[in-house]
This record gives sequence, C-alpha cells and structure tokens, in this order.
Amino acid sequence: METLLKNLEQKISVLIPARNEEKNISACIESLVRLDPPADEILILDDQSTDQTASLVQQYAEIYPNIRLISGKPLPQGWLGKNWACHQLSEDAAGDILIFTDADNTHHPHVLKKTMGWMDAYNLDFLSAFPQQSLRSLSEKMVVPVVDMFVYSMLPLWLTFYSPYSSLSAANGQWMVFRKKAYRKMGGHVPVASEVVEDVALARLAKRSGLKILTLSGTHAVLGRMYNNALEVKNGFTKNLFGLTGFNTGLFFLVFSILIFTMILPFPVIFFNQTSAARIAVFLNLIIRFFLVTGYRHPPLVSIVLHPFTVLYTAGIALNSWISHRKGTVVWKDRPIKKGKQNE
Repeated sequence: METLLKNLEQKISVLIPARNEEKNISACIESLVRLDPPADEILILDDQSTDQTASLVQQYAEIYPNIRLISGKPLPQGWLGKNWACHQLSEDAAGDILIFTDADNTHHPHVLKKTMGWMDAYNLDFLSAFPQQSLRSLSEKMVVPVVDMFVYSMLPLWLTFYSPYSSLSAANGQWMVFRKKAYRKMGGHVPVASEVVEDVALARLAKRSGLKILTLSGTHAVLGRMYNNALEVKNGFTKNLFGLTGFNTGLFFLVFSILIFTMILPFPVIFFNQTSAARIAVFLNLIIRFFLVTGYRHPPLVSIVLHPFTVLYTAGIALNSWISHRKGTVVWKDRPIKKGKQNE
C-alpha cells in the first residue's frame, strides 16, 4: 500500500485525442471526473472536428479545473491523424505518467489505482490494456470478439513482458500508459508518425529501446465501443486488420488461410464426414469461444452459436483490408490513410 500511495503521488496526465466525437465525449469525460483518485490533468485535443466536440469539452473545462481543451494544429505531411494528435497532447502534458485513452471509452473509478498498481509491481515503463468492449449492433457482436480471439489466441499477453523479442510485443491504443521519461527515451510518437497500427509499433519500439512493457486485459477497468454500426465496423477494421500482420502480404495470407481451414471448414465438413479430426476441430473452436465469452464478456449467443459465420464475416473484412491498402483507398474520419512502414 505504501508503494501504491507513492506512485499515486506522481502527477498523472490523461490524454484524449478527439475528432468528431460529439456522440461519445461526454460519457468519456463523465467517467474521468469520477476517478478515485482523480487525474491531475485531463487534456482533450480537438483534432479539427466539424461537429460540437470542442464546445462540449469547453463546457466541462469551465466546471472542472483539471480539464483543458487543446486545439489541434493542422496535420503535417508524414503523420497520420491520431498519431499527430497524441504527439501534440504529449507535448502539452505536465504529468510524470502519461495515459492515452480514446474518446469512445468509459472508465471504472478505480482504473488509476489498478493501473499504477501494475506499473509499480512490475516496474513497468509502458502498460497497455485491451478494454472490455461494449457491443450493441449485430456487426459489432460478430466481428469485435473474433479480433479479440485472434489477439488473445495468437499471442499470450504475458509474453509482452517476459519475451525479449519485439516481434512478440503488442499493445492497444485505447489504453496506453507511459512513464514520461521512458516515453521520451523511445522518441514518443515521432518514430511511429506514419504507422497505421501505431499501438503495436509503439510496443515493439519500446521493447527495442530496452523498456519494460506489459499488455493486459482491461476487463472491468476500461470499457470501449469502437464502432456503432456495420459501416463503421467495416471501415474501422479495413483500416486495421492488414496492419495486424505488419502489412506483410505473405504473412497475411498465411494467417488468413489458417483461419479458414481451422475455424470455418470444420463446420461444413462435419455434416458430410464426421471424422475424428473434424469433431475435434469443432470442439476446440467452441471451447475457445466459451472461454473468451466467460473471460471477456463476449455475447454468448453470437460468439458460440454463430461462430463460423462470425469468422467468415471477419475474414471478408480482412480481405477487403488487404485489397484497400494495396489500392491506397483506405479512408478514416474523412482522411485518407496512407500505408506506413511495411514489409511486402
């Protein structure tokens, strides 16, 4: 407890990039002003929004002295929008601890205690967490848990701490926590200015910089809703899914083929030829989804009963991600997304 209190004496800056977030920003701020202990400062950067984001933030800033609105500067060449917004936030932050969170997140009141407890217990320089996802539309329920399954199944998260290899590092940009000295040491967001999947790039950069990192599940601590409907799900994951394989076409199709052969084909096969292999494959698929449902609060009916259809739907979006990035037609929040550093 003494160590925890010592860490909580450090100044904490919560940093939020926001572009056209009028539907989400109020709920996010309401959760942040209820933090126990409170954040020393909450900086919200309005990234040239065309809606009421800035005015809503300003209303809260007039009530809460630890909230400050920052007007984002124009996007310079060589930067992607969110990366540039996070960089500007870090330049203004006064805290010893920098916490980047998204405008579509809400937060448990004790999330800072939990976060600083992990940071101190393992002497971490960089902590990231995958938020518990709030899923309402059918498209969200079908795709988001499949992406979670891919992440949790393919990379045991504790390897991010124990493994010396940067290739086994991962992070989630919805909740990233840095000690400011470590963030400065690795160059902050500058080295990942053009990275589409900047969170993973930051984790790998931190590992190469000799920093101690750990990525965890943020269930019961951070709640996020990335997308609100089928179109947002399609566009959002079109931006990200190819990037999960480092924009490597060979690796992408290897993973794509594994998903098709192990998580979709066993289900039609078992209807025509109930071999032991097919039965085992179906059982393993369903048991994996069961554990993810219970551990990460995925929707049980869609995740388990519709499992092969959810994987097929996600695979279709992944293929569209590969095609769109190859053609250079990816757009997110009215900005074209150019490919970052890639390995084709």
